Amino acid sequence: MRYARVSVGGRAVWGRVRETDVELLSGSPIDGDPCVLGTVRRDTAVWLPPVVPSVFYAVGLNYPRHIEHAGATVPDRPEVGYRANNALTGHRSPIVKPAEVEGRFEAEPELVAVIGRTIRHATYEEARKSVFGWTIGNDVSARTWQHQDRTFWRSKNSDTFKPMGPWIETDVDALAQTTTLRLNGEIRAAFPTGDMVFDPFDYLVEITRHITVHPGDVLWMGAESTCRIEPGDTVEVEISGIGVLSNPVQLEGNQS
Repeated sequence: MRYARVSVGGRAVWGRVRETDVELLSGSPIDGDPCVLGTVRRDTAVWLPPVVPSVFYAVGLNYPRHIEHAGATVPDRPEVGYRANNALTGHRSPIVKPAEVEGRFEAEPELVAVIGRTIRHATYEEARKSVFGWTIGNDVSARTWQHQDRTFWRSKNSDTFKPMGPWIETDVDALAQTTTLRLNGEIRAAFPTGDMVFDPFDYLVEITRHITVHPGDVLWMGAESTCRIEPGDTVEVEISGIGVLSNPVQLEGNQS
């Protein structure tokens, strides 16, 4: 099943995505079994981030080739970081490059786990069962800022730097898929989604040793490759079995 959040009359509404339309739901499918209130056409839907997490977890270097490219050491245990909700934006919404950003402005295609139940001190199997579904993330980074600042506060967390969507897929073996990054229709990266140092469930076991994870929280799983992007580009992240997340890139002040 595919679930999304769409904007209807300026209001965020959960929906169940079908072939040609989106069934509007009375509430979150993560919390229960909502009823259908109506429909909107899928081709005219205004897509929002499919969930707004209470905590936005993000994995760093988690693919061997990315670690090798960065000249880093392969981690010996799963460690997680955090990102800010203000950076989230939906499918087809613009990635806005701040006017003062110089140097490398990059996209990274990522698998995202959406949590469906409260867990603490989870076993591996409990962690696996806690995932409600999977969506797609594009981890946009301003690398010069990343090297200038003591934290990632603006390089990773500026408005629109974290496109996510288009929906949550609940019926897929996410780690058996292929992740593809396209820039203006041209493939720039493709890799096995599950070729990770630690998988999502390893991270959830480690996180919940110390922190309670709640329904609606998200865990972004890192990427094997990056791609430089600029205003005027269109970036597509596809994970087979889940969908395609597409976003145009615009310069700040030039948004339509």
